[in-house]
Amino acid sequence: MPSSKSPTKETLTWTVPDDESPERLDRWVARQTPTMSRSKVQGLIAEGHLSIDGRLVDDSAHRVRPGETIRLEIPPPVAAEPEAQRIALDIVFEDDHLIVVNKPPGMVVHPAPGNPDRTLVNALLAHCGGSLKGIGGVARPGIVHRIDKETSGLLVAAKTEAAHAGLSAQLAAHTMRRVYDAIVWGCPRPARGVVTGAIGRSTRDRKKMAVVRSGGKPAETHYQTVAAFGTIAAHLECRLATGRTHQIRVHLSSLGHGLVGDPTYGAAPARVIALLSATAATFVKSFPRQALHARSLGFVHPVTGREHHFTHDMPPDMASLVNNLTRGLKKLG
Repeated sequence: MPSSKSPTKETLTWTVPDDESPERLDRWVARQTPTMSRSKVQGLIAEGHLSIDGRLVDDSAHRVRPGETIRLEIPPPVAAEPEAQRIALDIVFEDDHLIVVNKPPGMVVHPAPGNPDRTLVNALLAHCGGSLKGIGGVARPGIVHRIDKETSGLLVAAKTEAAHAGLSAQLAAHTMRRVYDAIVWGCPRPARGVVTGAIGRSTRDRKKMAVVRSGGKPAETHYQTVAAFGTIAAHLECRLATGRTHQIRVHLSSLGHGLVGDPTYGAAPARVIALLSATAATFVKSFPRQALHARSLGFVHPVTGREHHFTHDMPPDMASLVNNLTRGLKKLG
């Protein structure tokens, strides 16, 4: 039965009866919430909204056992159909089938709890008109892949069902080519390599992902060092073989080289900051977002069959970050 309710979310808490037989978590919770479909329950579990005895669980196949306390948080509803909102777009390429944009940092890709509007989807609906509605799904029309709110860079969206199906197939087959610029703390050794740790929901914080020993989804990130700023930081080029939530951020953090400016996975090491000049240290410490930019995007046009490859240089804030790291080093000599 419900234990609490707030204007922003609903929280349901149950204790599994002593005479209950072991049962799949998603099936058990669905029985307790007859107004909620099992697929909806599975989605909430996968997104990290459920805990058992205070421990986050994102596996719908977990077997519920007598005496366990299950807590489910239900986020506030999001409008089923996002509204069109006129927001400026940096369009890199567009035809009748798809559109490639350079997303600025601070813009969410699609509406979600906490970000109900002013998203890329809202902007695309206004730009493309009614033809985009429902392409690939009503809630996220046109969206094929995502990049984090504070990550900048290239993203392709579909304008027709054929384009959506074709692009999604390339994404699933890992043939869509995506390259990122990342500025990280320290210098990875070796200077180039591959990270293959599976990524799943953190059991300590549902808002975070983590490299996990069991469960999770296979993930692969290729990196190579473009430039090193002494031992303080490095500019890496990262190529995605898979596309898991927060993949680059989690993988690089697992190596001990979190992204500069990343409040979730990349806290600035004080001993490293101390090596910078005062001006550079002030700039770097106040950098307002994870230093990650989707620089390159390549795919086969799903309708014309032509190869497309797009690049977009780092935005001014990341370019200034590189300059400050460089100048900060020079002043140490």
